[in-house]
Amino acid sequence: MTSPSNTPAGWYPDPHGVPQTLRWWDGSQWTDHTHAAPAEQPAPAAQVPPQQPPAPQHPDAARVQRQVQQQAGVAQAGQGGGSLFTEPVLVVNQKAKLIELTNEYSVMDQHGNQLGSVTEIGQSGLKKALRFVSSVDQFMTHKLEIRDAYGQPQLVLTRPAKFIKSRVLVERPDGSPVGEIVQQNAIGKISFAMNVDGRQVGAIKAENWRAWNFAIVDHAGQEVARITKTWEGLAKTMFTTADNYVLQIHFQLPDPLLSLVVATALTVDTALKQDSRGLG
Repeated sequence: MTSPSNTPAGWYPDPHGVPQTLRWWDGSQWTDHTHAAPAEQPAPAAQVPPQQPPAPQHPDAARVQRQVQQQAGVAQAGQGGGSLFTEPVLVVNQKAKLIELTNEYSVMDQHGNQLGSVTEIGQSGLKKALRFVSSVDQFMTHKLEIRDAYGQPQLVLTRPAKFIKSRVLVERPDGSPVGEIVQQNAIGKISFAMNVDGRQVGAIKAENWRAWNFAIVDHAGQEVARITKTWEGLAKTMFTTADNYVLQIHFQLPDPLLSLVVATALTVDTALKQDSRGLG
């Protein structure tokens, strides 16, 4: 399945002639990854798309690049498409707070360009008060909204109230379901299943008992992405709630697996880190 070519990596019509099928070319050879080709749509009337301002860069882009390359050990990847779902590397940084009342994260590419944000929504004043005086909030329902660089919702994530194991429901902004991320065990190395319509399409596996680094695999057990927690220094770790992660996606994934992988990286802190304050 190998042939010399300067063709860049990407999805292309299946070379064996399988109808309505795209196959992933990794830049040097055809792989076993395929998905259905989108149905052809009639060409819309020509129109000039609205111009949007370029995504802002993180105020400390050099620190973000150091976080990716030195702390997470991720080599600079190829240029992505400039969005949450087209970049090969996502940097997820939680806003540092002495007391965490609302989960807030910024999401950047490997160069420090802002791609989006994650914000907790729907919190009542009572819930914030409980978070201030206790750690009981880990047993409450949490709802997060993933937004692009222009503030437009892309995914809505709900973690229902829990006791031992976490479950995260992933939906589109219009309420249509994408899938769910379900914790499989509470003792030892934590693992999660990624399910769509009752079938497992992938899994997240902690590589140590403290659940800091994760391998993400597809339904066949092949690693497709990796989450690495980065160290922000002893003082910041001891006295604030900030957690920072780097997600590396090894190759372009089809949906809904891609949406679940992105959702996993942006909810791993809500689903797991809070558990260190209580049971689970």
